[in-house]
Amino acid sequence: MATAYVKLTAELDMRILLAEDDAVIADGLARALRRNGYAVDHVATGTEADAAVASQPFDLLILDLGLPKLSGIDVLKRLRARKSVLPVLILTAQDGVEDRVRGLDAGADDYLTKPFALPELEARVRALTRRGTGQPRCIELGGLAYDQADRVVKVNGQIVEMSAREIGLLEVLLLRAGRLVSKDQLVDHLCGWGEEVSNNAIEVYVHRLRKKLETSGVRVVTVRGLGYCLEKPDVA
Repeated sequence: MATAYVKLTAELDMRILLAEDDAVIADGLARALRRNGYAVDHVATGTEADAAVASQPFDLLILDLGLPKLSGIDVLKRLRARKSVLPVLILTAQDGVEDRVRGLDAGADDYLTKPFALPELEARVRALTRRGTGQPRCIELGGLAYDQADRVVKVNGQIVEMSAREIGLLEVLLLRAGRLVSKDQLVDHLCGWGEEVSNNAIEVYVHRLRKKLETSGVRVVTVRGLGYCLEKPDVA
């Protein structure tokens, strides 16, 4: 049985500036992004963020609105005033509609509120960093198609409803298709800050995912004691 491989979307030379003053969130997010192959620089104030993007090249700015010394909105306005097209993902606890509108009107490309699910943030990061690389937003494997930007799953052309956790699980397996993914790795990817996912819960999500993919020709294979692998059978 042949195994299909899908190229990882994170590029080793992709450089992200993380402007976040919460040390716990910054550390967790930086670790997750580096694990996915990105180079991450971290600053904790708006003045540092403004100076960094004005003097150095980045592929993405993850920007908290509530930064000290200079607000995230002011950092964003200064960035756009310099005619920079650097993609910006706003990450903030300010979840009111007016706050989202204000950030987007100031030139942000995307907006995510805290608390957030780590797989969703990783997907948004991939979508924004892909814009200048020519990488496809959709991964196709057998009868399965996954739109990474919109987080939509289709089996044989039909949209399949999945929970956020099921989509997160599928995304991790797809991006490592043909490679073993351990339960610990899945737990790590499916956890947001302050959330817990047990190994037993992973087994439940895998069972549900298998049922939803069974007509696609794509299989989630269990490697006992080690983890899971996404495989596609030979096509006659």
